[in-house]
Amino acid sequence: MYTVQMEKECGCFKKSEYANNVKFETQKDAYAYATTVAEFMNEEFCNQHIFSAHKGDGDYFFIKVAINTEKVTGVTPHISCDTGCTATDKWSLEAAQKSDLDNSKSSE
Repeated sequence: MYTVQMEKECGCFKKSEYANNVKFETQKDAYAYATTVAEFMNEEFCNQHIFSAHKGDGDYFFIKVAINTEKVTGVTPHISCDTGCTATDKWSLEAAQKSDLDNSKSSE
């Protein structure tokens, strides 16, 4: 079995028709789903994030999420899909990135 996982579920992903942690019998089907979801999210939603499909270690694919600074008017490093889409979830990509950065600085 192959699994497709969304790296982070922003508000737009939660509003979409797609699901996280979807399982497939073949690698080809998992890859097709991951690339389709990434393409759909890039074309149809708020454009504040960039989604891309990647092969993970083992038998899974993941959809990576990054801030799209070129599409956001008046962008600052702390704008998230949650803000742009008026979502009510508590996740924000920037908070996760800041936390990762803070952790790496403290370990130096």
